[in-house]
Amino acid sequence: MKQNKIDERAYKKVIDVLKTQKQGITVADITAKTALPLETVKELVVIASDEYSGRMQVTESGEILYSFPRGFKSKYRGVGVTLKKVFQAVKKGAKTVGIWLFKTWIMLMLVGYFLLFMAIALIALVASTAISVSGSSDNRSSSRRNNGVGGFYAVSYILDLIIRIWFYSEISKSIDRSVYGYDYRAVKPKGRPLHHAVFSFVFGDGDPNADWEARERKAVISYIQANKGIISLPEFMILTGTAPQDAEQKITRYCVEFGGMPEATDDGTVLYRFEALLLRADTQDRSFAGLSAPIKRLHVFSKNTNKMNTWFAIINGINLVFGSYFLFFANTLGPIISNTQVRGSSYLYAIAYILFSGIFNNPLMVMTFILGIVPVSFAFLFYLIPALRYYNLGKTNEQIKLENLRKTLYQQVWEHPQLVHLEDVNPAAEEYRPKDFKGKTELLIKELGTYSIPEVKLAEDGTTIYSFPDLEREKLVIYKIRASVDASQFKLGSTIFDSHGKN
Repeated sequence: MKQNKIDERAYKKVIDVLKTQKQGITVADITAKTALPLETVKELVVIASDEYSGRMQVTESGEILYSFPRGFKSKYRGVGVTLKKVFQAVKKGAKTVGIWLFKTWIMLMLVGYFLLFMAIALIALVASTAISVSGSSDNRSSSRRNNGVGGFYAVSYILDLIIRIWFYSEISKSIDRSVYGYDYRAVKPKGRPLHHAVFSFVFGDGDPNADWEARERKAVISYIQANKGIISLPEFMILTGTAPQDAEQKITRYCVEFGGMPEATDDGTVLYRFEALLLRADTQDRSFAGLSAPIKRLHVFSKNTNKMNTWFAIINGINLVFGSYFLFFANTLGPIISNTQVRGSSYLYAIAYILFSGIFNNPLMVMTFILGIVPVSFAFLFYLIPALRYYNLGKTNEQIKLENLRKTLYQQVWEHPQLVHLEDVNPAAEEYRPKDFKGKTELLIKELGTYSIPEVKLAEDGTTIYSFPDLEREKLVIYKIRASVDASQFKLGSTIFDSHGKN
């Protein structure tokens, strides 16, 4: 059985659905649960029946019920199959390990460089203190002492500031906030690993709408199945949030993938029939009590607390300052060959140079790369990537809000096409409220007018009232046609053939 990567994913979806079913299930049932095209499901369910010795029951309607009473033990054996499974497991494990290593590397770069710079600064501070209390009367030593103490004042100030901030943070944690009516423990985030938190700051926590296509398709299929296989273009636009100029092309794709056919009535009303989706064993209504459109979730910058992200930004800023400092002096001062090169501002650089001289033959090159180029580049990207992501996130969320608003506005018009007040369209949830809400609402009502021309008049209070008589007529026609459909014609009927010989 040869399958490409996409087919294997689809095959797994079909198998996962089949494993949850104790009774027979049809192609339409599997399609509704997987959102895969009908033809794809027809092909894959036959492959599954062959591989796992499935039971096939042909009903009076001609539809086949698929079930797997013998379980899901594959008939395929041999070294090739075993090696394929091992390869897939290794590939999956390597991907998991790779992601973990990448997240851990980012954390180690941030925290590791911070600790390295603090260690160098602490060593320099200890050396400066030792020089200042040595009591030497040598003029050269005295000069060196003055340079060291004066030059390292900024470093000691930074260390003091960090210690004070940390101390305040620890003290604030120990305060019993319940005294002030605030249970700190009730809202404290629990147990998020540091490498996940750092990764979240830089790259976020993934797309909350990664499964959107499947969610949307399932919602449309559920609505079609709950409404006798018939859907109109306005209803489709409500469910998908698609603008009128794009809706016809999109619903045509649905017709191709799910066995739909457009149909025009005598008065010119166009509807879409998906009778193939009605041949199902599971007749449960999953349309959530009518025309209920799925809503896209807004993207968030990070699931970390603001305090945690602030600390990451501060630590990265410290790394950037130290890295820039070492890179600057490595390029301007170069190797330390005499005490006269050591000035106040270069004292920390001189201490680091002495330390690296005891380890490396070419300390300047190593310092330039390890203490300069690498941390500066990392710190720059650590700020740049979240900044770009934050900018794009705002635009993405505005588009999501507009799509969600389109759904709720179109639905309100569809429910009451003869009397539409834009002032009544006022959803409270943030997911429905783009910037310039009033302007966007007017834009969407004009957009809908390209599909059905509205009548506009002013109310006594000066507000604008829209009515869509053509939409009202279309709605009544659709409802009348649905009412005339006999749902019993789509019943599967009794079993007339059983592959396992049980009639």
